[in-house]
Amino acid sequence: MNAIKYLKGDATNPKIEGNKIIIHICNDRGGWGKGFVMAISKRWKEPENQYRKWFSSDENFNLGEIQMVQVENDIWVCNMIGQHKIISNSEGVPPIRYEAVEKCLEKLVNKALDINASIHMPRIGCGLAGGKWEEIEPIIARTLLQGNMKVYVYDFN
Repeated sequence: MNAIKYLKGDATNPKIEGNKIIIHICNDRGGWGKGFVMAISKRWKEPENQYRKWFSSDENFNLGEIQMVQVENDIWVCNMIGQHKIISNSEGVPPIRYEAVEKCLEKLVNKALDINASIHMPRIGCGLAGGKWEEIEPIIARTLLQGNMKVYVYDFN
């Protein structure tokens, strides 16, 4: 089984050869405008455009669903709905939904295998979504690593 490779740098600019999928967490309310999505939008407009179209269409726009958007010859962005709303609820529960993230990553394995792609990400779910890496990392191991994916996690310098 592969291990997660931790790198310093920008997850929107992977330096690995071959096909690459950049993954990130989206909310289930159609909001796009803070966090890692800003770095994505700075590089490519299509992931945001497709996410907004998907939200407007209401076609399978649910927690645990993914949307693949090709942005370059060898790069895709995967919009993953793994966050409920955008703020913690009245009991202090953060927006991250770990079960939804796991479903997203399970679906991603087949998409990545189809195009023989490596997976690239920041520490997903640990920013505005309020998640903990100690929860996310084992989910990545159970899904992507178990699926024999090459996984790169970027810490921005």
